[in-house]
Amino acid sequence: MTENRLFFLVALGSNLENEGTTPLGTVQSCLSAFRDEGISVTSVSRFYTTPCFPAGAGPDYVNAAVVVQAALTPQEVLTRLHRIEARYRRTRTERWGMRTLDLDLLAAGEAILPDRALFNHWRALPQDQQRSAAPDQLILPHPRLQDRAFVLVPLADVAPGWVHPVLGRSVAEMLADCPLADRQAVDPL
Repeated sequence: MTENRLFFLVALGSNLENEGTTPLGTVQSCLSAFRDEGISVTSVSRFYTTPCFPAGAGPDYVNAAVVVQAALTPQEVLTRLHRIEARYRRTRTERWGMRTLDLDLLAAGEAILPDRALFNHWRALPQDQQRSAAPDQLILPHPRLQDRAFVLVPLADVAPGWVHPVLGRSVAEMLADCPLADRQAVDPL
C-alpha cells in the first residue's frame, strides 16, 4: 500500500526572543521539529526581515516559507503546527500580537476548506474586523495570503507556480500585484 502524502504550504515567522534565541534562530531551529511531527520539509525559502504587521505592533519579524508533505489531513497538520509553536512557547493572547513562533498553514494543495462560500466570507472581511474576528475552523487557502508581501515573497522562493484555487493566480502573479513598497520592505537576511 502506498502512503498518500499531500503537500502543504506553511509560512514561518518570529519577532520575539525565546529564552535567549533570536527570532532567526527560532525560525531556523523549528524546521527540525516538523520531522518530529511526521511532516517532511521538502523546500525552504530564504529568511527575510519584514516590518511588523500591523505597523507599530512590535519588533520586526523574521519570515520564511516551506513546502511540506505529510500523510495527514489539513486539520491534523494544523494541530501539529500548533504543537511545534507550543514547544517554542507561543502564546495566543492577542490577535496579530508579537510571538516567539508563528506557523501559518497557507494551503493544502488545491483544497478549498471548508467551502468556497466561507472562504469568500473571510477573504472579504473588512480590515477593521480582521483584528478581532477569527474563524472557529480551518479556512484554506489562508484568506489573506494574496494581500501580504511578507508571506508571498518567501513563498515565491519555494512555490512560485502554485495557483490559488479560488483566485486562479500563481504566487508569482499575486506577488506582482502587491504594492512595490510592500515588496521592497521584505529584505533577505
